[in-house]
Amino acid sequence: MVEASSPQSALPSDSLIILPVRQMVLFPGTVLPLALGRPQSIAAAQEAVRAERPVGILLQKDPTAEDPSPEQLHRIGTKAQILRYVTGGDGTHHLVCQGLNRFRVTDFVPGHPYLAAHVAEIGVSETMTPEIEARLRLLKERAREALALLPAAPAELAAAIESLTSPSALADFIAGISDSTPEVKQQILETIDLGQRMDKVLAMLAERIEVLKITRSIGEQTQHTLSSQQREHILREQLRQIQKELGEGDEKSVELAALREAVAKAGMSKEAEDQAKKELKRLERMPEAAAEYAMIRTYLDWLVELPWSKMTPDTIDIAEARRVLDEDHYGLSKIKRRILEYLAVRKLNPEGRSPILCFVGPPGVGKTSLGQSIARATGRNFARLSLGGVHDEAEIRGHRRTYIGALPGNIIQAIRKADSRNPVLMLDEMDKLGTGVHGDPSAALLEVLDPEQNGTFRDNYLAVPFDLSKVMFIGTANVLDMVPGPVRDRMEVIELPGYTETEKLEIAKRYLLKRQLAAAGLKPEQCEITEAAILAIIRDYTREAGLRNLERNIGAICRHVAVRIAEGEVDHVKIDPAAVETILGARRFENEVAMRTSVPGVATGLAWTPVGGDILFIEATRVQGGNRLILTGQLGEVMKESAQAALTLIKSRAKSLGIDPAVFEKSDIHVHVPAGAIPKDGPSAGVAMFTALASLLTGRVARSDTAMTGEISLRGLVLPIGGVKEKVLAAARAGITTVMLPARNRKDLEDVPESARNQVRFVWLETVDDAVKAALVPAGESDGSQPAASDTSSPDRRAARSLTESG
Repeated sequence: MVEASSPQSALPSDSLIILPVRQMVLFPGTVLPLALGRPQSIAAAQEAVRAERPVGILLQKDPTAEDPSPEQLHRIGTKAQILRYVTGGDGTHHLVCQGLNRFRVTDFVPGHPYLAAHVAEIGVSETMTPEIEARLRLLKERAREALALLPAAPAELAAAIESLTSPSALADFIAGISDSTPEVKQQILETIDLGQRMDKVLAMLAERIEVLKITRSIGEQTQHTLSSQQREHILREQLRQIQKELGEGDEKSVELAALREAVAKAGMSKEAEDQAKKELKRLERMPEAAAEYAMIRTYLDWLVELPWSKMTPDTIDIAEARRVLDEDHYGLSKIKRRILEYLAVRKLNPEGRSPILCFVGPPGVGKTSLGQSIARATGRNFARLSLGGVHDEAEIRGHRRTYIGALPGNIIQAIRKADSRNPVLMLDEMDKLGTGVHGDPSAALLEVLDPEQNGTFRDNYLAVPFDLSKVMFIGTANVLDMVPGPVRDRMEVIELPGYTETEKLEIAKRYLLKRQLAAAGLKPEQCEITEAAILAIIRDYTREAGLRNLERNIGAICRHVAVRIAEGEVDHVKIDPAAVETILGARRFENEVAMRTSVPGVATGLAWTPVGGDILFIEATRVQGGNRLILTGQLGEVMKESAQAALTLIKSRAKSLGIDPAVFEKSDIHVHVPAGAIPKDGPSAGVAMFTALASLLTGRVARSDTAMTGEISLRGLVLPIGGVKEKVLAAARAGITTVMLPARNRKDLEDVPESARNQVRFVWLETVDDAVKAALVPAGESDGSQPAASDTSSPDRRAARSLTESG
């Protein structure tokens, strides 16, 4: 139904209603359907239908203009009669128009809800001169030739062309049905001189005929060799061109345009941007079905998603960083001080090179959580990369794109995950790196961890440099000796030894208990675990430098309480030491005094293990034989040599020790280290072995409350060892009251917590004579401590010992 326009919009009889159109030109004598979408055009069409008036069709100069002004319209157009006006059920409006004659706009008439203008009609000279007649015949001939080249030209079209005798009508008809651009058609429409107009139509036809001939030639040449994939490509390309002509960008074009925009906004380095543009051009020329298309697209996705220029601002507040570190971690004063030093330097010199920190310590002491705290204190993003079990260099540096399924290395993947060019990147378990047939991954880390080189780190997959100089790398390891030397040399090592009993108690109260209560769905008022109960767990159910087993046992208690509360049995549970044994079962560890015996030939040593310190018992006995030394307990080569050196030293000092030298000729000496299923090695048991042999051969008992460590030389000197803090903590845990250490290790005592220093007495050894004097009870006297009847340490206790014992 056509709505009448308002009285205010009545149009004078000498004016023409104007319909602006885009991407199409109407010629006199041709019929053209129009789709109306703009309110102005709909109002104009409705007024023309209501008043039974013709409309003027004018082409827009700018097809993107939604509400074109008179200046944005061409001045020459075609007057048209509306044959049909249709309103669709979905609200769309359509016209079918027939061109009548050309007109020229003299001026536009304002004051109407649509465009209207005064126009001057343009007549056409139809004088049939020989030149015009020649052009007419040539035009029909060329039209027939073009129709013959079209694959499915309708027969009615050829008949219509043959029936036209008017040169002007024929030129307009051919121009109207051609697929030339609107600009070319508008030029023909604006050509009033008949001869010139027919020449332009002939030129247009000649161009289209050449294109059709080339298309047919290519089609004939490839018809017998086209595969289905090539055929699909041609069809897709034709579809793309059709959609382009219709102004509809296909999916690939939209995708490539978005990708091109992403490349421009990514902030890449010049080399990376040039590479991205080069690959983008290859992608544009490549069909989507090609196997390499997906590879190039994935590569470009990696390039644009990397944070080339995206950095989180360093909000360095030393006081706030101190508060965060103290909130997240108890103790660790030396480590916290070093972190605050790093932050202070970073604040004063933002452009300086970042040091590579490496936290070394037993499992469960908080190495990984320290990295997260550093990220929180600095306001940086955090990413973690586990190197445990990595045995392929490509996992660090990436695979080359020639391989199917290639990806960047773990370093670039972690940077992408962190979404920042300056994150805190934790390289976890550096001592677990492997080596395989595909190269040494630790060698690939050398460039990553060198501040002088990582500014141009080149991943094999990206093949362009990426700046890692702003990344704060933090490494972690359990055993420093297992970290390759060149990698270790590039890092500043910070040791995190085990916790003391007091520190474990405080950490359990502040962190572990709250975390496990929340995990079990309990409130603090529902479950109360006393300090004595926590201490019982620490002493009787865990034997570790870290806190993982302690947290597991606290979690077991919380789950037990959760079951009772969920069943409605109780509303509040208080856990004391007696309840701990009821819930967790019998004690897993006994005090180490259970392994001490007041018999000659037994000495207590101190060992370092990857999970903290431990005490080690050296047993020696003499049997009738022929001057042989028997060593058992699965000792390593270095430990065997320590035993041989200790025996040689005993023989050289037999007279001063009151030992009959003939004893060695008639006896075999057997030295055994219990927990024989576990390998042991290292030189630091030398003092304990010498003391055990001296105790055996002199008949003097070693003090059961004394433990010792130190390497010996054949001159009788006691040489320094490592792991002093871990060994002292192990002695304190085991109830040892006197610890004998090499005098040259006196400087390491500052690393031992004050609570442990106050718990034990230290004896500093210069020579083995000092060890004999301090460790052995004088002849005729007995050890003052009460020995236990037997060794009641559990298999779990023995299994927890070190696989190695090093100096």
